[in-house]
Amino acid sequence: MNKDIKKDIVFDSDSRKEELKKYLKRLGNGENIEDVRSDFVKEFSSVNATEIMEAEQELLKEGMPLDEVKRLCDVHSALFHHGENNQNEEEKDYTDKNEKAERLKQIKGHPLYTFSKENLALKEIIKEYKNERDQKLFTKLREVSTHYAKKGDLLYPNLKVRYGISGPSDVMWTVDDEIRDEFGKLAKEEATGEAWNKRFESNIARIEEMIYKEENILFPICAVNFSEDEWYSIYHDSKDYDICFGIENEIWQDAEKKMSEKEEIKAGEVVLPGGHMSIPQLRALLNTIPLEITFIDDKNINRFFNEGPKGFKRPSMAIDRDVFSCHPPKIEPMVRKIIDDFRSGEKDTVEIWMEKASRTVLVKYMAVRDFEDNYLGTMEIVQDMEFAKEHFN
Repeated sequence: MNKDIKKDIVFDSDSRKEELKKYLKRLGNGENIEDVRSDFVKEFSSVNATEIMEAEQELLKEGMPLDEVKRLCDVHSALFHHGENNQNEEEKDYTDKNEKAERLKQIKGHPLYTFSKENLALKEIIKEYKNERDQKLFTKLREVSTHYAKKGDLLYPNLKVRYGISGPSDVMWTVDDEIRDEFGKLAKEEATGEAWNKRFESNIARIEEMIYKEENILFPICAVNFSEDEWYSIYHDSKDYDICFGIENEIWQDAEKKMSEKEEIKAGEVVLPGGHMSIPQLRALLNTIPLEITFIDDKNINRFFNEGPKGFKRPSMAIDRDVFSCHPPKIEPMVRKIIDDFRSGEKDTVEIWMEKASRTVLVKYMAVRDFEDNYLGTMEIVQDMEFAKEHFN
């Protein structure tokens, strides 16, 4: 075989991970970043964020302290951003990523300001639990689900779709879901003995690890890539989420000004066979319907959400993104199956009844077709059905 061919052609998955761990350890031992990167480029033609994050994960499991892994942040960027196939034409500069993130965290009301304050509050709750071992803090810790929901809706998909950075959504999102799922399982168990406590403390350790990764990997990557307009949208969308750990959403004045400017819609009319309405009338009509309405076009792109409070959050940044990027990895296959069945004509509707926040909810998916039965897209409607239970009872 030609000696010039990159070694990663013959590495299997486990071998690649072991090689990556060697480079991460070299950085952890204080070697010069450029020397490590130079050797890395000779060995690997490509690497993605998922592989590096999994290698870091294994180092933590092998006993490397979090403080030591923290020293690997720079090599994470040096290797990951060199190798990952970024869809952005512009080459991003990550040399001052941490400083950029810190500057954004200082802006009152900025999303990173809020995310970081939530992490500080979460650390305090964990510290309190470790000192007191009070299981009443279990409920407080479960509020991390709101923190993770915001990341899952507002940060991960944007990095993956707009910037080709898939590592956080492929790895962190899955871990977020596992942490939330474990809390759910623990909450259902009546016995809270030694085994229960061990699982609880293991979950807390995973939360601590995720705090580190957010502050030192995720937030800096977002700080380098996201535009000001994207941060404005994230700020606006974050208002739809519950408060967690007592951290209120503070006002970001620049974002408020920008969003008010966007609300100036030029007057006009929409003319349909059934009549015509001005755009403000149509908007108000759609928002008055007591349903959460979503429309996905025939290319699987999110095109419309009606406004107002929602049980299932619909960030405006998801508009013009493919619908699959907005769902956790474990849910995506179900969404694809529903849409594929609609597209093929096998089904026209799918109904899912569920309990959410102690209320009965109906989620209904419907194929949208024209008069010639051509598939135009999918509509999702969410309806709180408590009124029906009360009526018939």
